[in-house]
Amino acid sequence: MPGPRAAEEDRKAQILQAAYEVGSQRGLSGLTVRLVAAEAGLSNGLVHFHFKTKEALLIALLDWLLATTTVLQVSDEVAAIPSPLDRLLALLRQEMDRLIRDRPRVHLFFDFWLMGIRHRKIGKRMRAELDRYRETFLPMAEEVLAAEPERFPGVTPEGLAAVSVGFINGCAVQSMIDPDHFDVAQFIRATNGVMAQLGGSA
Repeated sequence: MPGPRAAEEDRKAQILQAAYEVGSQRGLSGLTVRLVAAEAGLSNGLVHFHFKTKEALLIALLDWLLATTTVLQVSDEVAAIPSPLDRLLALLRQEMDRLIRDRPRVHLFFDFWLMGIRHRKIGKRMRAELDRYRETFLPMAEEVLAAEPERFPGVTPEGLAAVSVGFINGCAVQSMIDPDHFDVAQFIRATNGVMAQLGGSA
């Protein structure tokens, strides 16, 4: 049988899953301890026992969301691509596809971002995690620049990593704005066309 600590962690996970469901359906502004307790099938008092305040519950939900959203996992298929540039492009496509498949999670992520503008603790966590996510692209960006310096004159690994994350974030935002018509393949084709024109006018 699980010990007291394991049971407590299971209960916290149950509450956080319920908070995610409520936040996804109603937004963070509509998330209350009462609704979370009802979603979890628990009493308000039990939710308060594990998370003393609504703010503590929101911070825990944010940490859980970040741990399951902004973690870069390079698939074996992508890792096996020999060309560094093709590997980076495949990774971008992988991340775009992953995020638009789970729009409620992405919507909640950006809801936290907006809340972080006013809430210092949440804003600090969001900025730190986005910085960390961008930094995970640095090794691949360095490989691309080393392999094809003539294609990216004057570009730093930090700059290429920032652009990579910008594409992913832009894709995620557009998928929320127009979820019924957004298409990743069209987004990429349009981006290629625009970038070619910008490069020609530089």
